[in-house]
Amino acid sequence: MTPSFETPRLTPQFCFNQTALRDFLRISRSAVDDSITQNLNGLLTPGSREFDPSSTSIRQNAPVPGSRRQIEPQSCENFKRNVLFPSWQMRSDVLNYCAGVATSPDPDDPDLVLREVESERARERVVDERLDPYSGRYFPKEARTESLAALVRNERMVEQIIRTRTWSMVAERCGDSGQNFESVLDEWRKRREEAR
Repeated sequence: MTPSFETPRLTPQFCFNQTALRDFLRISRSAVDDSITQNLNGLLTPGSREFDPSSTSIRQNAPVPGSRRQIEPQSCENFKRNVLFPSWQMRSDVLNYCAGVATSPDPDDPDLVLREVESERARERVVDERLDPYSGRYFPKEARTESLAALVRNERMVEQIIRTRTWSMVAERCGDSGQNFESVLDEWRKRREEAR
């Protein structure tokens, strides 16, 4: 199975360090979702079928899409329960925490004073739009909480796309249960809470 990694220590500083936040999400996605085909292939038991000598007498064409070997149901369940869902949950926890940080007041904002000074200058500035129609424009610098909120929104959309793609691969190889990933993930969360 894929190597496990730990949830980062969740602090506001971690969230405001957008490079660290993006790196965590990128590494987590690459370990499980981006390499889902390899992870699922790793669940196949080599040599589980006997060699058929007649298979070499017929030329094999490229495999038809959807004709990949199915994986044992128990192996699939173990993979989903022990690797896939915990990885998704870890990323959800980080994004939820950082969304909370983004909506909270930020008393430690290093640019707060600078933004206030810029706003004061903009209010005091005399504007003659007849001479320069663009002189009245003022674009204040974005607060780091606003920037973080935009990043979290974007990463949640990326997460949705990646999970949909990963779940379609899992459904193809493990047998389609007919459920979307949100409902299966919610069931896994409930069972995990009940077990605690």
